[in-house]
Amino acid sequence: MARIRFISADGSQEAIAESKPGDRLLDVAQAHGMPLEGTCEGAMACSTCHVYLVGGDVEKLPAPIEEEEDMLDFAAGANRQSRLACQVKLTADIHSLDVRMPRSVVDNSR
Repeated sequence: MARIRFISADGSQEAIAESKPGDRLLDVAQAHGMPLEGTCEGAMACSTCHVYLVGGDVEKLPAPIEEEEDMLDFAAGANRQSRLACQVKLTADIHSLDVRMPRSVVDNSR
């Protein structure tokens, strides 16, 4: 099991989720009320599930595939900490991740 900490764009709110190997980060986020659309259903036709991995957590994941890197070019505010949550599959080697929502995501949790 991995502990995923989702942080709002302004850092004022957090949600902690437990995940198991094989879960997609997008599915975990949506199951815990995080405002990620993921409208392309994993077909990489959009960037509505763009997130930032906090600190060195981006190093815990395999490098993004070329198609994901191409889609991140369309994500507002993408940087080297950015990933598409639909493309991040959690493994047994990942024990925790800190994920921040981008400012482009509307936060409806308030």
